[in-house]
Amino acid sequence: MNRAWLYARTVPTLRPVQVFGRLWRVVRSPRPDTSPAPAAREGLSLVRGPRREPSLVARDRVRLLNRERDVATRDDWNDDAEAKLWLYQLHYHDDLVAADAPARAVWHDRWIGRWIQENPPGSGNGWEPYPLSIRIVRWIQWSLSGGRLTPEARHSLAVQARYLRDSLEHHLLGNHLFANAKALVFAGAYFEGREADGWLRRGAELIARELHEQVLPDGGHFERSPMYHALFLEDLLDLVNLLRAHVDVLPARHRGLVDELVGCAGRMRRWLRAMVHPDGGLAFFNDCAFGVAPDPDELEAYARRLELGPALAPGEGAEVLADSGYVRLSRGPAVVICDVGELGPRYLVGHAHADSLSFEASVFGERWIVNSGTSLYGESAERLRQRGTAAHNTVEVDGCDSSEVWSGFRVARRAHPRDLDVREDGGAFVVRCAHDGYLRLPGKVRHHREWRIDAGALDVVDRLDGSFESARAALHLAPDVHIEDAGTQLRLGPFRLRATTSGGRVRCEDATWHPEFGRTVPNTCLRAAFESPTLHTRLAW
Repeated sequence: MNRAWLYARTVPTLRPVQVFGRLWRVVRSPRPDTSPAPAAREGLSLVRGPRREPSLVARDRVRLLNRERDVATRDDWNDDAEAKLWLYQLHYHDDLVAADAPARAVWHDRWIGRWIQENPPGSGNGWEPYPLSIRIVRWIQWSLSGGRLTPEARHSLAVQARYLRDSLEHHLLGNHLFANAKALVFAGAYFEGREADGWLRRGAELIARELHEQVLPDGGHFERSPMYHALFLEDLLDLVNLLRAHVDVLPARHRGLVDELVGCAGRMRRWLRAMVHPDGGLAFFNDCAFGVAPDPDELEAYARRLELGPALAPGEGAEVLADSGYVRLSRGPAVVICDVGELGPRYLVGHAHADSLSFEASVFGERWIVNSGTSLYGESAERLRQRGTAAHNTVEVDGCDSSEVWSGFRVARRAHPRDLDVREDGGAFVVRCAHDGYLRLPGKVRHHREWRIDAGALDVVDRLDGSFESARAALHLAPDVHIEDAGTQLRLGPFRLRATTSGGRVRCEDATWHPEFGRTVPNTCLRAAFESPTLHTRLAW
């Protein structure tokens, strides 16, 4: 498709600040301020936060996103042969807060010193605002947990905070801008004096504003990705950790911010409990993978260490997350999580997939039906495939995606949900919804879907109103699910489900599942071609 048309359909959805922010970044770059650092504030302390997986596996060797290599020279920090996300991760310095970090303290001292010497102010990936924000927080968390920041490192930390102050990501907004604000608060609390107070004030102002924008009334993060929701929740808990014990560092007019953070964190914890499978892992909607955000159980343990009390777990029945557009159905041994919402805020759908009316399902505590996940960013054909409709458990019409995902993080015309209805019916729980993403096609197709779950089965009924040449529904099976009896029996360990379809012709296809960045796992997809406007799929246990 002509990229000019895609731009024409995408740019009007952006906010003016995003457009002007992009133009401003082209014509102006911040100038590093290398003046002496403010004095460090005394008496700060932190409760232990979530532990990342160790990534510094030897003195000059790292393992990130399932890729391991040496970082032994200045050029290795910005090697164009590596994916951008991998380079970002390299500059986060997450190993400072990883499991058994004190055992690698000597490596950490050297790692920080090397980073300062080999990444001059304003140069390379490490000085882009997002990795800059993550690293500022990591250095401070490490320092307040017993690490040693040398005078040179403290000076660098101040230079980084000044550079961030002048390069906030208003062109992106969303979780990026919130991470910028969090870093300014951490830097402003870590140092003292007029300059540090300015960082703290600016960060607090942004956080207060963005909390109302980014945390929906049902507790979901507005970008609708469970992975980014978990990262955002970690940010909130980190801020509570820092500020609740030291609220006096905040300007007087922002001291109510701590209560707002605690309230938002409570809603976000409940939302997260609804969006995990019985195995404790995230459901894969939009950009989502394991190993990037802390596990939900680890976040819950962190909240309890902060004495925030337990989050309420969802019970049997229907849990409707109306503002973010998800429904969790739980009946007997089965849990089904359905996507019945918008892709994200109108101006920010970079992490959205064309997955309208998709779902995932666990039975007997195990995942059986899975969306395909996310293994990479960038602008490759594989990135587009993973974002496309065919990689999700929903219906593809005439070979088109339900929303026009393109490039690495863009969406032109979008599907919108319609007519959501959730009810109990004779002991079964029923969800009905439609979307209009295919009305742009010549046949003006509207996709309607119904999920019905009772104690012994899940029924999924798809109806296509309008005309179409071809339509396919997908069920992507978890990798350990095996197919028997010509596709009518599914087996996972000692458990079996019976799969039947009417109104379509089913075939088994080789597929791939992407549970982590940099990881691809073979699996099987049951693909059903419509032979009538209605397709009925039943999974019985």
